[in-house]
Amino acid sequence: MNKSLTPNWPFLKMHGLGNDFVILDWRKAALDLPATLITGLADRHRGVGFDQLAVIESGTGDAHLRFFNADGSVSAACGNATRCIARYLMDELEKSSLHLTTDRGALRAETSSDGSVSINMGQPLLTWRDIPLSEAMETLVLPIKGDPSATGMGNPHCTFFVPDIAAINLEADAAPIEHHPLFPERTNVQFAQVIGKDHIRMRVWERGAGLTLACGTGACATAVAAIRAGLVASPVKVSLPGGDLTIAWARGEQICMTGPATLVYTGETDWSRFG
Repeated sequence: MNKSLTPNWPFLKMHGLGNDFVILDWRKAALDLPATLITGLADRHRGVGFDQLAVIESGTGDAHLRFFNADGSVSAACGNATRCIARYLMDELEKSSLHLTTDRGALRAETSSDGSVSINMGQPLLTWRDIPLSEAMETLVLPIKGDPSATGMGNPHCTFFVPDIAAINLEADAAPIEHHPLFPERTNVQFAQVIGKDHIRMRVWERGAGLTLACGTGACATAVAAIRAGLVASPVKVSLPGGDLTIAWARGEQICMTGPATLVYTGETDWSRFG
């Protein structure tokens, strides 16, 4: 840990549909981020608790964002965290739109009159090499029991369409898929039920985090897979345990994700306890 900085460094706690984050604003100064610090903060009993940790840094646009899973691993994208940070920065900067960058690329964020935030999530990654998968294959139907689809959103996703998601034991059925050999970087796992041509219900197991109430990139990946299969049309409402997101996508275009973002509280903690 960088000892030149005070150990009582501030943080934000935010959530998008119950998908919760610790957010560090490090545009002016920064600490090192060893895995022990991340996992210690992620502990919901002995730390602060979160699904993902997000860091705001200075960048070529309004800010650059980095993301870490609760197990300390890196993620190139996190849709709900991006919406939360966009809400925070738009309030601070008194802007209705922002240009953000992530390891996935450049993203545009806008706010609506109802307070919801829309993020341009870029184009989905649909080829086996880009997702990535461990060998060449068609990505719409994988050779895994249940015929799931694979989609890349800067992080890999595996989506199963089932008749009734309430009947799925998510931990038992999804956890092994996270480590399936077809996914060399592991994968997020979604089980989805098509309710109508404009509505999907979804539950998610996040890579490096486990069961979460929502996942923005997972909702995007599920909508893309359903549109590719002809099961729904854009835009589509994706209902997660934590609430609803609206996903719009046309083939060859970039994905737009819209939903709420909420500040829970601000605080400080003694980072030296975790480093």
